[in-house]
Amino acid sequence: MANEKAPITIKKYANRRLYNTGTSTYVTLEDLAVMVKKGEDFVVFDAKTGDEITRSVLTQIIFEQEAKDGQSLLPIAFLRQLIRFYGDSMQMLVPSYLEYSIGNLTSEQQKFREQIQSAIGGKALPGGQIFGALEEQARKNMAMFSQALGMFNPFVPNPSAGAAPGGLSGGPAGGPAGKPGKAEAASAAGPSTDIETLKKQLHDMQSQIESLSRKG
Repeated sequence: MANEKAPITIKKYANRRLYNTGTSTYVTLEDLAVMVKKGEDFVVFDAKTGDEITRSVLTQIIFEQEAKDGQSLLPIAFLRQLIRFYGDSMQMLVPSYLEYSIGNLTSEQQKFREQIQSAIGGKALPGGQIFGALEEQARKNMAMFSQALGMFNPFVPNPSAGAAPGGLSGGPAGGPAGKPGKAEAASAAGPSTDIETLKKQLHDMQSQIESLSRKG
């Protein structure tokens, strides 16, 4: 939108100092963490090379926050599993799923805040309702993500689509009787010829996830 503010530019120098070009002052990682919490958007560039290094700086902020007593958000089991995904065939799907899940949690955070406040205020919710709600939300996330994956990934059957007799796909994905459909043809072509197609499908899948979320 035309009235949206452009991200603030932060420059990182060789001495690791960070310079906020918006306020013309040097800042720390803690200052950037406060900016994130306030919803202020920024991008970080290496002052020497001009390369964008926003991701690495945000990772450093998380590292510092995790090192503080009582501040850690990332369970050890989660970190171990995240490391296992690097180089795995699922790696390309993990960012979209995590982004989608944290987006849902953000949109529902007020409801969870109220539930926690009710429990702390002496009105304890029965049967672990708070964690039950979180678990239910996680199940919904996975269900919608899997549904979107099935719609756009030719290597994963779409659970919502029926199969015609003889193993041929029904609907628009399947071809005439005795002829393979698009999904079968794509699979037969081999993964080396489908990389670009899969990238586009993953992009479309993200749009479908957002659409499913709005309908839900």
